[in-house]
Amino acid sequence: MTTGTVEFKGTPRQSQGFTQLNSFKNMQGKNSMKKILAVLFAFIVGSALTVSSALASPASDELGTCLADNTTGKDRKELARWIFVAMSSHPELHKFINITAQERDEENKKLAAMVTKLMTESCRAQTKIVLEKDGQEGFKSAFAVIGQLAMQELMSNPEVSSSFTEYAKYLDKSKFNSAFEKK
Repeated sequence: MTTGTVEFKGTPRQSQGFTQLNSFKNMQGKNSMKKILAVLFAFIVGSALTVSSALASPASDELGTCLADNTTGKDRKELARWIFVAMSSHPELHKFINITAQERDEENKKLAAMVTKLMTESCRAQTKIVLEKDGQEGFKSAFAVIGQLAMQELMSNPEVSSSFTEYAKYLDKSKFNSAFEKK
């Protein structure tokens, strides 16, 4: 099985590894604004994948726990890569990313194999219950759990974290100082 490569137009980048997400500690000093902005962005991205807890039932919670317990870091990285590839289909992103149909198909096959194993083997009992009781909304809620874990895998990479704070150098600091100046 081959791993697809992604070419970023105009920006040569290699595939990046994954590490643990940096915590809030040591938020003091000259990089504190960058750290706060990185954590804020991570929260926003994570929130975008979160399904309202009102949609979660005990059955979908159990399925979500089972999915999380039965996926490895490698699985979550594959899911994150699939999410990235799927999002690259958006017309606004086409101009930045070149992914071949073969690479897209390969990522779809990997995800299909993982989901098949999770739903028909590892979490079969929980899947049956959600299918009977909650339907599509229950699956959305359960799969949001591993979607969040997958995004944490991506966001925990120091290069990715750093990239999410690069815009901060263009913020109008005088406006921020004026807006939040203690009087």
